Amino acid sequence: MTIRVLIADDQAMVREAFAILLNAQPDIEVVGEAVDGHDAVAKVAALRPDVVLMDIRMPGLDGLQATRRVIEQTRVLVLTTFDLDEYVYEALRAGASGFLLKKASARELSEAVRVVAGGDALLAPSVTRRLISTFARQGPPRPFSGHPYGPLTQRETEILTLIARGLSNTEIAEQLVIAEQTVKSHVSNILTKLGLRDRTQAAVHAFETGLVTPYLRARSEFPPAAS
Repeated sequence: MTIRVLIADDQAMVREAFAILLNAQPDIEVVGEAVDGHDAVAKVAALRPDVVLMDIRMPGLDGLQATRRVIEQTRVLVLTTFDLDEYVYEALRAGASGFLLKKASARELSEAVRVVAGGDALLAPSVTRRLISTFARQGPPRPFSGHPYGPLTQRETEILTLIARGLSNTEIAEQLVIAEQTVKSHVSNILTKLGLRDRTQAAVHAFETGLVTPYLRARSEFPPAAS
């Protein structure tokens, strides 16, 4: 199945470069380009892409606002030049499925599109560090009330903690000595019970509620093996 992609960026050279790289992939097709957030919102409605590569800083309607408007129609992979972008955390809360730095290689770009289109989420390692730093500056999280974590079972709570620390399904399975398919089932249950869209929102939720503290070092791999 071909993955339909819309590229939203105010720089023509960036749009053209990404379009060339992605169109060279047999399973990816760039169906349109948008010059700003307003244009992106309109073209998502008209073209119905599977994934939007969304620049975080655009004139008029920025990538954060545009993400909020299109997230119910498509998945958003935010592109940013700087890993210290002030909108990283807010865009995650708005529903972006992940972040990728514009300096990423062609392989990383195409893999990121496939991961997001497949329903997973990703964060580049440097962006993960940014996310942890943001929570650290906010001070200690709300006290965690202990097990059980809301509607989750003890095992699901354990897996949510590992997701927030950046582990893939394969790594979680190895650490807990269970089958990877079992981990996938638990992840699906976690997202359903907590009303979350994907793993990125699950990680943010774990930090916000105090299940995982920002003082614990998280790790992330790129490209992620999670599914």
